[in-house]
Amino acid sequence: MPAATNTERTSTRGRWLPAFGALLGAAVFLAVRGSLTDDAYITLAYAKNLAVHGEWGIVPGSPANSATSPLNVLLLGALTLATRVTGGPHPVVALGILTVLCGGVLGWAWQRLGRSLALPAAAGVLGVALVLLNPFVLSAIGLEVLLIPAVLLVLTVLAVEGRPAWFGVAGGLAVLTRLDLVVFVVVIAVSTPAIRRRLLPAAGFAVVTAAPWFAVSWVAFGSFVPDTLVIKQLQAGLFAPWSYGTGPVMYYLGWPVTVLVSFLPALLGVVALAGWAAARFGARWPEFPALGPLAALGAGGLLYYLTYSFLGVGPFHWYYAAPVTSVSAFAVAAFGTWYAESRTRTALRAGPPAVALGLTGALALGGAAVDVAQGLPWPSPVIFGNWASATDYARVGTELRGQLGDASVASPGEIGTLAYFCECAILDEFSDRGQAVTLVDKRIATANPLMSLALRVNYHWLDRSVTPRKPDYRLQYASGPATGPDSWQVRSAAKGVGHFVLTREP
Repeated sequence: MPAATNTERTSTRGRWLPAFGALLGAAVFLAVRGSLTDDAYITLAYAKNLAVHGEWGIVPGSPANSATSPLNVLLLGALTLATRVTGGPHPVVALGILTVLCGGVLGWAWQRLGRSLALPAAAGVLGVALVLLNPFVLSAIGLEVLLIPAVLLVLTVLAVEGRPAWFGVAGGLAVLTRLDLVVFVVVIAVSTPAIRRRLLPAAGFAVVTAAPWFAVSWVAFGSFVPDTLVIKQLQAGLFAPWSYGTGPVMYYLGWPVTVLVSFLPALLGVVALAGWAAARFGARWPEFPALGPLAALGAGGLLYYLTYSFLGVGPFHWYYAAPVTSVSAFAVAAFGTWYAESRTRTALRAGPPAVALGLTGALALGGAAVDVAQGLPWPSPVIFGNWASATDYARVGTELRGQLGDASVASPGEIGTLAYFCECAILDEFSDRGQAVTLVDKRIATANPLMSLALRVNYHWLDRSVTPRKPDYRLQYASGPATGPDSWQVRSAAKGVGHFVLTREP
């Protein structure tokens, strides 16, 4: 039987990567499923409300527009609806399915990149592992932190393969994942000749994919962009004196090892991007290949970081998923192709890229070590700041449901897990549109002229007649053990022992 040709070997290289990604996605979800953050439960509450009541909001009967990622909610809502064949809705099961699917998509994308760029299979393994083992990413499972790298890598694959129509569809899905991912879509599109030459058709498919949702959101919800942009901008002071730009330093002071294993692959990507730029536009180093769309993916990550620093949002840890995973992906691709091309000349020249790949692999293993050291399954996320564990919040929310009935209660400041398990009218700026309207007007009044204009356009259709709902009760958090009636003692890995107290509003 004749030996396989190089083309045949390349086409079959890494064909098991989608299965690897799916299995690793399943494993990490089983590890983290009982420790989801409060913001993750905001998304799950949206998904459950959508699947059960057909409403867009955290609590039944109270429309809101605080879901940062419409695509994430829509996918979770559809999967939750599918789980109802067994009886009640199961959004956490839906999240597990979506996590597995995202892992499989990551593996599929790296398989395609491996075939296009002749990457070693180890590069695909590293690319998947650097996302699914990253402690920062895993600490925010439930938010769109896995959907972001999955859709961006698919976008890059379609650019590499020169498919403008499908690139447009993927670009539309990217902005539905998060509107700010348009940074990546534009940078990759204009940097790829095959897409740039067919830019109008690609843009047309992107508009057809994304415009229906945004049109409905702009008119029906009164906002093209989710209210979370305004809410998070106004919450930036929670981290003073830290900002998004200096956030990695803040996290390093609290979790030095975690930050190193999570961010150093991206730092290697910045170095690789500088080397790529020097090779392509300077010395023309022949062993450093043309990686246009992948280089654009890395450059998009840097531009995204600068944009968020300019917007003045707080350093919420899930906001780093896009730049970290995108620049890390470029590092893997750059070192992998450099290694492959160097080996075709002489094994001695393969030494430096092999060392670079090995260092990246060591960081992925370091991420796995941090994950395992947290305990399996996780009692709480590695990066965590909530007042109570997910288990304690679930207990409080369930008991609160029986006590409140149809009455409403003011949120203590963290709403997601309580709203998910209580299924009652818990009110704050994320669930009560009246409160969101007040914050929108405040932000417009205090923004610089350019931002103020953008917000006025975005909220042109906003119904400002909606006023904040008056709660019947108020739930408040305090540190220390519970000491009286209508109180629940909780514990948090970040805050220690505390308690919630329910009081009647006058």
